[in-house]
Amino acid sequence: MFTGIITDIGTIRTREQRGDLRLVIGCAYAMDGVAIGASIACSGACLTVVEKGDDWFAVDLSAETVARTAPGLWAQGGRLNLERALKVGDELGGHIVTGHVDGIGQLVSAEAEGDSTRLVIRAPAELAAALAAKGSITVDGISLTVNSVEDRPDGSVDFGLNIIPHTAAATTLDRLEEGRAFNLEIDVLARYLDRMQALRNRSV
Repeated sequence: MFTGIITDIGTIRTREQRGDLRLVIGCAYAMDGVAIGASIACSGACLTVVEKGDDWFAVDLSAETVARTAPGLWAQGGRLNLERALKVGDELGGHIVTGHVDGIGQLVSAEAEGDSTRLVIRAPAELAAALAAKGSITVDGISLTVNSVEDRPDGSVDFGLNIIPHTAAATTLDRLEEGRAFNLEIDVLARYLDRMQALRNRSV
């Protein structure tokens, strides 16, 4: 489990396609305190440390993980939002995050709003019912509050976020390329409510 509070930005040093995709990720963590088999959220995807060095760790991504995460995210030289797994007694500064990506969002716009940046991200139709104003959303592993929701005729939804300067500086949201894709994880409570509603509708 995670909180969506980013504690480092890692860089993909190497990628190698074996049976799975092996990534070596440089970081600033004190790796002597990170065990082999530990979980680290990498831009919202919970991955397992399989090797490590003084300033790096390696992870293996299955074809399923690559297919369900943002296109281009795992390129060599890419930057990743990192968060180590939550420990009992840690401060819960964001919200409960599982590290399971529910869908891919697309950047619609990024505009200055005071000192902050107003983002609008388009989410697929299957996530629309789980997004609500003042609710929580995880974007590339970052716990954020939804400010606005606008449903679209095709069933997709545009949701707005306010990114304060600290959040931009501490995450990969300091760079917002046109058309950027994001890993999205809906609030865990919304996930279960959506499942319950689907089963209820099926039984009617």
